[in-house]
Amino acid sequence: MIIHDFNPNELKEYILKDCVILDFYADWCGPCKMLSSVLEEYSKSNDKVYICKINVDKYIDIAKKFGVMTIPALFLYKEGKLIKNNIGYLSLEELNNWINSD
Repeated sequence: MIIHDFNPNELKEYILKDCVILDFYADWCGPCKMLSSVLEEYSKSNDKVYICKINVDKYIDIAKKFGVMTIPALFLYKEGKLIKNNIGYLSLEELNNWINSD
């Protein structure tokens, strides 16, 4: 499930879910657009993973809080704990491997 527009006050609630990916992106970023297509494809077959899309231009404070310096940036949380993060584009296969290898 992809969450495009969320209330920043609800971010903590999303992080506490079983599995959530925070996708830090910008509309002008080419690799972000490519990754967005991969995330859309992934979400079609994985409805138990929440994907919160966070536009760094709109939510500068959130990006700073997470230390995002480069985009696209993905942060994987499981049950409220940060498992890992990734900077840059991932193919669908790489995304699957990244999510499932703890």
